[in-house]
Amino acid sequence: MAIRPIDRTSGWRAIPAGVWALGFVSMFMDFSSEIIHALLPMYLVAVLGTSALTVGVIEGIAEATGQITRIFSGALSDRLGRRKALAVLGYCLSACAKPIFPLASVVGWLMVARFVDRLGKGIRGAPRDALVADLSASHLRGASFGLRQSLDTVGAVLGPLVAIGLMWLTNNHFTVVFWVAVVPALVAVALILVAVHEPQPSKRRARSGGFSSLGTLGAACWSVIAIGAIFSLARFSEAFLVLRARSIGLPLTLVPAVLVVMNVAYALSAYPVGALSDRLPRSTVLGLGLCMLIVADLVLARTSSVAELVIGVFLWGLHMGFTQGLFAALVADTAPPDRRGTAFGMFNLISGLAQFCASVIAGVFWDMHGPSRTFFVGAGLAILALVVLILARRRLVESSPAMTNEIAENPSDMR
Repeated sequence: MAIRPIDRTSGWRAIPAGVWALGFVSMFMDFSSEIIHALLPMYLVAVLGTSALTVGVIEGIAEATGQITRIFSGALSDRLGRRKALAVLGYCLSACAKPIFPLASVVGWLMVARFVDRLGKGIRGAPRDALVADLSASHLRGASFGLRQSLDTVGAVLGPLVAIGLMWLTNNHFTVVFWVAVVPALVAVALILVAVHEPQPSKRRARSGGFSSLGTLGAACWSVIAIGAIFSLARFSEAFLVLRARSIGLPLTLVPAVLVVMNVAYALSAYPVGALSDRLPRSTVLGLGLCMLIVADLVLARTSSVAELVIGVFLWGLHMGFTQGLFAALVADTAPPDRRGTAFGMFNLISGLAQFCASVIAGVFWDMHGPSRTFFVGAGLAILALVVLILARRRLVESSPAMTNEIAENPSDMR
């Protein structure tokens, strides 16, 4: 397998300033969101006296809203030829939702806040990813998506840690902590308004938009979407990592550390893996990520100690770093430039629905057969995704604008 030489214009210094800015925007908004999300379930149950079912309904409605909205915002960004405007709208909606959390005194207003927050995330997701692709040269695309994902995950690490610290400092005063979360959200909005400048829209405006453009995404792009859906079936919610920690007797106060370990591994790996995928075929690196998920599932299925749990969770975080940014880069590689918003929206929608199904399947297996069988099933689905990836590998490489020279220069690599 040939490795592309490192160009002197490659590396993190060559990543456009706009991509860096979008990364920090994601970091501050995720920092804000995770402060709230780390405490909201306890606030609903312990302070407002709601049931676990109510928590599930609120989260289900919020996440479904975010996923469904993505396809419409992505297609609209293609039709308008303006990514930043929709991304700004999405970030502003999420920022406006944040003050509702400390002000709300009833469950209904908290449901509204979560709905608006996830609506904003759904609106901004696909246009933002398409904007990263528009701003990045093809030989920096993996590094660009990896950098944005790493910075985003830094926010996911800091949020719960800061939430724990603030709860200790304020003697468990939820409202004060929720108000603190408003600040980084406003910083995120200010950053995207001032520091992000998109390319001229006339260079990539779609001649048509909406669902009529789905047929023009191309076979390779649909292959990426299909692989992403199968992969998402294997990657159920991280909530099951928390449940696994409790199942082996980890103290309740230490359970949030499971997600911190996962996100640290995720944050540390996403950028270097993205940069590596600019030198190696992305499908090869993605395959390594799926292998890590298989091993993580097998470790978590058999774990009986905290040390084994930490290893399994760390591998789970590494597989996220090896796959999430790469999937985004593959969508950008294979989708027509003026259809990238639609492609990202469809990818996120189908992957999100697949992960929802995966979490339901995992929950059924957990209740009927226990945690070990659940993670064994996840490993089996990950193996299926790896087989599909291997079968689709040549199509992905041949149809990717960033990789077509690879076959011409090194035809033996594909044998």
